[in-house]
Amino acid sequence: MIERIVIIDNADPVSFYGVNNSNMQLIRNLFPKLRVAARGSVIKVIGDDHETADFEKKVKELEAYCARYNKLTEEVILDVMKGDKPREMKSDDVIIYGINGKPISARTPNQQKMVECITSNDLTFALGPAGTGKTYVAIALAVRMLKNREVKKIILSRPAVEAGEKLGFLPGDMKDKIDPYLQPLYDALEDMIPAMKLKEYMETKVIQIAPLAFMRGRTLNDAVIVLDEAQNTTTHQIKMFLTRMGMNAKMI
Repeated sequence: MIERIVIIDNADPVSFYGVNNSNMQLIRNLFPKLRVAARGSVIKVIGDDHETADFEKKVKELEAYCARYNKLTEEVILDVMKGDKPREMKSDDVIIYGINGKPISARTPNQQKMVECITSNDLTFALGPAGTGKTYVAIALAVRMLKNREVKKIILSRPAVEAGEKLGFLPGDMKDKIDPYLQPLYDALEDMIPAMKLKEYMETKVIQIAPLAFMRGRTLNDAVIVLDEAQNTTTHQIKMFLTRMGMNAKMI
């Protein structure tokens, strides 16, 4: 008898285990000779050396699928357990798969042009009317680059400017004061990253959301930096922002 520990560190455990642990229960049933215990992102399995090794290999395949599509179905689990390649979802022009496997893609020719520009350039300026998906597409591309390990972090920023109303002094600490201005960025992230994974990224500073003033003095390496509502910056602010770019960085 041997004990192995498998850690689900790339996929969201909630999506991986399924509703009421249905996916995990199916995996247990397919390995009847093994004792399997799952808690959080850790799966502990006890049994024969060969079977536990096979279990780990299959679970890692399922984890890779779940990390890509943000969902795991019974059909995919059965395909992997039989040794077949899991059926892939249609990926024509899909930037990333959001919550529950929802495909997020460029919906207009200009959005597609933006995707191509960001992919092939280090610095991209996106101009257009409000509501044309500039921020959403930029964040989707940033999340894709993070998932593909092309960068180590995402930094999202926007100037704290009210939309025509003077709100005065806001209560709370700095986070409470700036959160209302950054809410559109949170909304986009919540569409693309499961809640537990997003919380983990925020706590470990893999995803940072900060006001523009906090960029001073930083050199941003291995990062995607998205500046939303850049038209509201001053000349001094935009110059300061543009000089923050480091090695292997993209700015949008």
